[in-house]
Amino acid sequence: MELKEYFDEKDGVGVLATADENGIVDVAIYSRPHVIEENIIAFIMADRLTHKNLEKNPHAAYLFKEDGDKYTGRRLYLTKIKEEKDSPLIETLRRKKRYNTSKEGADTKYLVYFRIDKVLPLIGE
Repeated sequence: MELKEYFDEKDGVGVLATADENGIVDVAIYSRPHVIEENIIAFIMADRLTHKNLEKNPHAAYLFKEDGDKYTGRRLYLTKIKEEKDSPLIETLRRKKRYNTSKEGADTKYLVYFRIDKVLPLIGE
C-alpha cells in the first residue's frame, strides 16, 4: 500500500520525535502526515519546541500506531527539506477545524516538509 493511501485510510495515534543541536530529545503527538509525493510528507506545526528543534537539527522520526488492539503501524525516519510560514496551503490540508489556544507560537503556522529516508513497520526490522 502506498503511503498516501495508507494515511488516508488508517486512523491512529502519531508521535513526532525531534532533538536539538545538543541531542536533547522531544516527542509530541502529531496527526497523520500529509503525503505530498511518495517520498515527501508535510506536517502543520506551531512555533513550539518541535519546530525550534528542527531549525537546529533537521532529522526526526515519526511513529504511527494504528487504532486497534494489535501493534501495527509505521515508523518514518525523516529529514526536513523546507518549510513555509503561514502558507495558504495549510488551510486546504487541514483535516480538522482550527482550534483556539493561548499558547505562545499558536498563531504562526508552518508547513514543514520532510524527505522520507526510511520506512519500517511499527515492530520489527
